[in-house]
Amino acid sequence: MRRQLYKFIFFKLLGWKINGTIDEELKKCVIIVIPHTCNFDFFIGLFTRGIMNMEMNFVGKKELFVFPFGYYFRSIGGAALDRSGGKNLVDAIVDIFNSRKVFRLAIAPEGTRKKVSELRTGFYYIALKAGVPIVPVAFDYEKKEVKIGNPFNPTGNYDEDFKLISNFYKGVKGRFPERQINF
Repeated sequence: MRRQLYKFIFFKLLGWKINGTIDEELKKCVIIVIPHTCNFDFFIGLFTRGIMNMEMNFVGKKELFVFPFGYYFRSIGGAALDRSGGKNLVDAIVDIFNSRKVFRLAIAPEGTRKKVSELRTGFYYIALKAGVPIVPVAFDYEKKEVKIGNPFNPTGNYDEDFKLISNFYKGVKGRFPERQINF
């Protein structure tokens, strides 16, 4: 019932479409969503996840996962990030990957909705260290399209892999194009 409601709102009322998919058999991956220029991107992601009927996750500091919001955040795919004991962010997220059978981490590598000149590289090193593929996803507001690319495994050569990543996002327009990274 909820999926039908998501489809009605997303496709009929908002006029968006989804181009591509993520194979259900891909149980672990890092989904990079670019561009991230407004708060509404979060809802586009929730609709997409609901329509695809697939578990997709995000991380947040563990303090967000206490009463009264903890239950809600976990129900929409949130995972509490524990950085105690001097763990860096990459290692803390890799620990989550290692502790779960299914974990598809959606992350915005820009790290903010403001204009940036380059992506943060944490997503890349999380995927590399966890041994999981990266799935590029674009929210193209000009075409009203969620574009899902093919998964690829990072090679360890960031510069070469970044060329592949940046090609996927060429021509994509965020809600506020003046805020998005230029590839």
